[in-house]
Amino acid sequence: MDAPLIIAVPSKGRLKEQVEAWLADCALKLEAEGGARGYMASLKGLEGAQVRLLSAGDIAEAIDAGEAHLGVTGEDLMRERPGDLAARALLLRPLGFGRADLVVATPKSWLDVETMGDLEEVAHDILARTGRRMRVATKYILQTRAFFARHGLVDYRIVESGGATEGAPAAGAAELVVDITTTGATLEANGLKVLDDGVILRSQAHLAASLRADWTDAHLQVTETLLRRVEARANARASATLTWPEVEIGPAVQGVIDGLMSSGASRRPNGLLAPAGVVAEAGQALSAAGLGPITAAQPDFVFETASPGMDLLRSILAKN
Repeated sequence: MDAPLIIAVPSKGRLKEQVEAWLADCALKLEAEGGARGYMASLKGLEGAQVRLLSAGDIAEAIDAGEAHLGVTGEDLMRERPGDLAARALLLRPLGFGRADLVVATPKSWLDVETMGDLEEVAHDILARTGRRMRVATKYILQTRAFFARHGLVDYRIVESGGATEGAPAAGAAELVVDITTTGATLEANGLKVLDDGVILRSQAHLAASLRADWTDAHLQVTETLLRRVEARANARASATLTWPEVEIGPAVQGVIDGLMSSGASRRPNGLLAPAGVVAEAGQALSAAGLGPITAAQPDFVFETASPGMDLLRSILAKN
């Protein structure tokens, strides 16, 4: 029996709930094995896959090491792993949840510090006055160093944060922080502000594929089944169908149909598949041209002949 495709998903918390809801929306039910506290699961509706329940950080590590073929975790965690991300993993799809920004935040009392350029002046001043470099508390060392380097900031040192990073300035452990925030409320509560140009990464949960895993044809087939389902659901959420009775299409109506197709709609028997955002206007335009009644509905899935995500994954794996 072939080894299953390994998919790693979060084991707890809000992100786990969001992943389960996303899978359910794609008609895939996550079923834990060994009870609610088990660390293995299966996906009902996807044969040949085994799900491992891990922390978000462990998922990034498992994808990096090739211990999981696919995983759902934050982009921030994937990019914090050492080495070139493009050589380790492929971010197949952003999922629209698990959003968080990685930011540079300074004390609000630094009234004249609004940008990274201002921060460079502060770093020089601290070094001149104290003989030591400005301290930056963070868990995101690699991304901090890369971002600071892009801004030409060198007079600083990183203080690795093992606890609540945002509390480091108030505790006297650092002058500023680089940390993840969703609403900014925690930074605000600790007297911190985000620099105007201090957003390092706007992160969200991604479906990622390991480029270091042992991929077989069977694994790729299961992955394609999953990706086509996910892509079809995303297509459906962005689309709507317009249908009408079987009638002869006159020049005026055909002109409206041609205009809609040039704007992204595609023809269907006795209807159109159109972007969801224009369906009301499209229906009104068709009815005004004399066609009707027009019925608008949103499909559950829209399966295309090609799978962009799968095509890209196959192409990259073929080169490795």
